[in-house]
Amino acid sequence: MRTLFAGMVFSLIASSSAAQWIQLPTPGIPRTSDGKPNLTAPAPRTRDGKPDLSGMWAREGDDRYYNNAAADLKPADVKPWAQALYQRRLPDFGKDSMEVQCLPLGPAAVTTSFFDFKFIQTPSVIVILIEDLTYRQIHLDGRQLPKDPNPSWMGYSVGHWDGDTLVVETNGFTERSWLDYDGHPHTEALHMTERYHRSDFGHLDVEVTFDDPGAYTRPWTVSVPLELFPDTELLEAVCRENEKSIAHIRTGSQEAAAVNVARALLSKYVGSYEIREQDEVTSAVVSLSGDTLFLDLDHTGPRKLVPISDTSFSDSGNVIQFLPDGQGAVTAFLIRTVEYEQRAVRVR
Repeated sequence: MRTLFAGMVFSLIASSSAAQWIQLPTPGIPRTSDGKPNLTAPAPRTRDGKPDLSGMWAREGDDRYYNNAAADLKPADVKPWAQALYQRRLPDFGKDSMEVQCLPLGPAAVTTSFFDFKFIQTPSVIVILIEDLTYRQIHLDGRQLPKDPNPSWMGYSVGHWDGDTLVVETNGFTERSWLDYDGHPHTEALHMTERYHRSDFGHLDVEVTFDDPGAYTRPWTVSVPLELFPDTELLEAVCRENEKSIAHIRTGSQEAAAVNVARALLSKYVGSYEIREQDEVTSAVVSLSGDTLFLDLDHTGPRKLVPISDTSFSDSGNVIQFLPDGQGAVTAFLIRTVEYEQRAVRVR
């Protein structure tokens, strides 16, 4: 579910009044008998026999690392200063994140970005164009990473082919960027390794390893599946254009604003729910541990819900509102953000 946790930052992006070329058939796309793109066809190759990564790509609906790129780490894996900074940022609902401040996404561009992006491949360089008008260059000409790079938002990238897998090494990130929307920090020593493997025409498997000994005690790897979006084109998203949300983002500790809700009432919210949008169904599981509710959306891991009333809870700036019926049974909940509202219906 690509848009579920983009939250309030969607309202920072200007909508296009006249989207260009979004229904123009992409040349060279294998198609089924009914004319639809055949995303399971074999992956294409360039003239020199390398896998061709060219095309429009987006995350395939797994939002596990959007808010928390360190979701697979244990507390001991994060150095105390980095954990303390993360905890200070978390209650402010991402107000200083790259997205809200309209800054380049940096190392989070692939793992947590809700933007679509376009690969342009040549034998000596691969360029990644991102909808927010930023870009990356991956040099394939044999050059080495800079030894003492001037810190930059998108870093410096070199790549090589390991069989059919593109391996990309990147350094030189400014420590002003974050690893995720919730605010995990990094230092200028961050080294990022990406492995891109196009398994078929419509799917690109990406593994990203973060290695930052200044902030974390060990490297870790996350997997981000990408899906091809044919018959469309890159649309610019100018963050500051028509931006009206930053002034309305609440700051300060959500824990301090929390209210006490009886455990017996919290237990009524526990159950399995579904969000249905067109042909897409997203699971939502509410669980209770001690006196704290947790929400797991689309199997991305449980997230703590902080009560702000008997029926409403905060989740990093999103409001989760449970809806009891006339008899007090909870039949659904709403996810409310600045930009949109989604309804999850109880199934168990």
